[in-house]
Amino acid sequence: MKKSVLNKSVQVLKAEKDDLPLVFQIRQKVFVEEQKVAPEEEYDEFENSSHQYLAFWEGHPAGTARWRFTQKGVKLERFAVLPAYRGKGIGSALVKHLLESIAEHPEAAGRVKYLHAQLPAVSLYERHGFRKKGDIFEECDILHYLMKHLGH
Repeated sequence: MKKSVLNKSVQVLKAEKDDLPLVFQIRQKVFVEEQKVAPEEEYDEFENSSHQYLAFWEGHPAGTARWRFTQKGVKLERFAVLPAYRGKGIGSALVKHLLESIAEHPEAAGRVKYLHAQLPAVSLYERHGFRKKGDIFEECDILHYLMKHLGH
């Protein structure tokens, strides 16, 4: 299991299949309960084929995110940080770790890295080299921007 540590309090680990219930528990709390995303919209056919990650704050599960290959490139998605752990750099640690993980995959070379950013998270992604592309759009009743990494 490869670790990424930005500071002694935050740790990001690649989630194994046995970790998926914890990944889903975090996403359930953030997306389904807090943001009122329909469960059928939140969970999809890419759960087992995506590269899933868990973030921990002082050993406690605090956030999750994933990336996957698509026809358009490499999509970073499902970034979720539990409310009690927001503002502690966990989202930033997840973005940084996912970008590092993608860079380690030869088949990702030269492919566009992109995501659909909820409005409050746009500045987080901008700090990691993503830029807005196109107009604002709605997904699951939440406003988003398409953002692409500056490298592509």
